[in-house]
Amino acid sequence: MSRAILPVLSVVAVIVAIWYAACVPMNIHSAVTIAERAGIAVTPEGARERRQVGAFALAAQNPQVWGTTFQQDKPRLPAPHQVVVELWETTALKNVTSKRSLVFHGWITLSATLVGFAIGSVAGIVLAIGIVHSRAMDMSVMPWAIASQTIPILAIAPMIIVVLNSIGVQGLIPKAVISAYLSFFPVVVGMVKGLRAPSGMDLDQMQTWSATRTQTFFKLRLPSSVPYLFASLKIGIAASLVGAIVGELPTGAVRGLGARLLTGSYYGQTIQIWSALFATAILAALLVAIVAGVEKLTLRRMGVRT
Repeated sequence: MSRAILPVLSVVAVIVAIWYAACVPMNIHSAVTIAERAGIAVTPEGARERRQVGAFALAAQNPQVWGTTFQQDKPRLPAPHQVVVELWETTALKNVTSKRSLVFHGWITLSATLVGFAIGSVAGIVLAIGIVHSRAMDMSVMPWAIASQTIPILAIAPMIIVVLNSIGVQGLIPKAVISAYLSFFPVVVGMVKGLRAPSGMDLDQMQTWSATRTQTFFKLRLPSSVPYLFASLKIGIAASLVGAIVGELPTGAVRGLGARLLTGSYYGQTIQIWSALFATAILAALLVAIVAGVEKLTLRRMGVRT
């Protein structure tokens, strides 16, 4: 356990140290301005001279000021402890029904993510089965599935929302459709690869046993595709979360993690933006971990050692 945790903690410690160091050049000029407004003597005096001095040199010349680079209300780059405090206050210290709670906004985004992931996964699996068993679908559908991913999601998301709004579909469904759009492609590719994983010798063996296509599918192709399927589901669930957040941005949503990002950018609340980003990352990690747990249980039931 220590061998697994120690390298991770070491990397995290290095990242946090670099993060704190980056706060000084990013926030020092604002800290000097705040100090001048408070009547604290700061050198050099002129704004032009101050711009000509490096950030770290300016901090060294003003030891009474540089510490405020980690404590500003609206910093260019918030310090790690500011983000942690914001996360704690907006999760543990807020009622889950409050619109200032990240739990509330996270649930709004999560609901669209799960619906979109379910739609995308089912569509991807069905398309993969058709592609493997039909040469016509393989030659026609697969190129279109690949081409669909060349369209930037930021360009197509407003189109999907506008079209669905025009027919009276609002709220969860448009975001779920965008999530499904991003998640179905990795599922298609992974499932096709998995269904085609059995070798020609294995398929010939099934024919010598007079197995039907249905029996070959359930006894050979489907079990062979399980590892590939779960690998693609891990990618798909993370992509679904991105799709749900992207779906919240063009609409000016007031609920969801995307809404927290929007309001933070409108009012210059960088700490709020970073806390929403970290909440999104934590949520994505939990979703991927859940899929990995289901994969482990499924493979164990199939007799595969993990």
